[in-house]
Amino acid sequence: KFKFATTDAGICDVLLIDRCQKVYKGKVSIIHNSGLATFCTIIGWLYFVLWSVSFYPQIVENYKLKDVEGLNFDFVAYNLSGWVCYSIFNVALFWVPVVQKQYFAEHEESSIPVMANDVFFALHALVLTLITAGQCVYYHKKSKNANLSRVSLPAKTFLTLFGIYIVITSIVAGANVISWLQFITYLSFIKLFITLIKYIPQAYHNFKRKSTVGWSIVNVLLDFSGGSLSMLQMILIAYNTNDWISFVGNPTKLVLFDVFFILQHYVLYRGAKDVNYKRLVVEENVDSCEIPTEHNETTSLLA
Repeated sequence: KFKFATTDAGICDVLLIDRCQKVYKGKVSIIHNSGLATFCTIIGWLYFVLWSVSFYPQIVENYKLKDVEGLNFDFVAYNLSGWVCYSIFNVALFWVPVVQKQYFAEHEESSIPVMANDVFFALHALVLTLITAGQCVYYHKKSKNANLSRVSLPAKTFLTLFGIYIVITSIVAGANVISWLQFITYLSFIKLFITLIKYIPQAYHNFKRKSTVGWSIVNVLLDFSGGSLSMLQMILIAYNTNDWISFVGNPTKLVLFDVFFILQHYVLYRGAKDVNYKRLVVEENVDSCEIPTEHNETTSLLA
């Protein structure tokens, strides 16, 4: 055992030479406060729970309505592609030694900007997004609604180009023209770009319908809460380790788009109900032999 002193927090290179002149090299992370590190871990798992749970309300909403009219299929396609990229980025940076070695070579005084909760969250999100996409396919086939959303040509074009780009860069990385770290970094940029654009089709879809029925607001509120905690965790970790490089080293966490959906739901289209929702109300009340409060209005809409 040995002790050493430092003047500030950060990543410290350690060089040890034993009596046999054998050299040992390593890195030691120095932090300001161990209690703050524990608090950051708690925050990390808390936003992991909030974000993970946020995927379930939309799945439940789709199942309850037996319809996905409230979902825009471009959003679902973008979302699925983004989580594929994000999962590869997190798994590689957290578990693959070659990628970690390349990261430390480029960022000698930085720490890995991915924690265990990031990895579990990414994989969990990918699985649940696959389930949502499966619901879209299933209910789309069963639906008789001609106006039901489909993946648009621009979205198909964008995603095809992204797919071609990923295949080409993976081949280039395999040929050692670029590093695998660069490859997954490009994936994180794709995820960031998708995060910037994926909500636009859904926001426009809500605007066109003048309703957020079928688009779960609980999902949005949980996502907003988790995103806020994620930002707080990154700031605290950057301060505690004196490592502000890692704050921008994980750019996929930096974007929030939930405020606009909150405005749509609670302000712009507050109380709005579409025809499909009213049809569901009628069916449920007929099954229970109750007279619906909006029976006359709904019947006229369905006539």
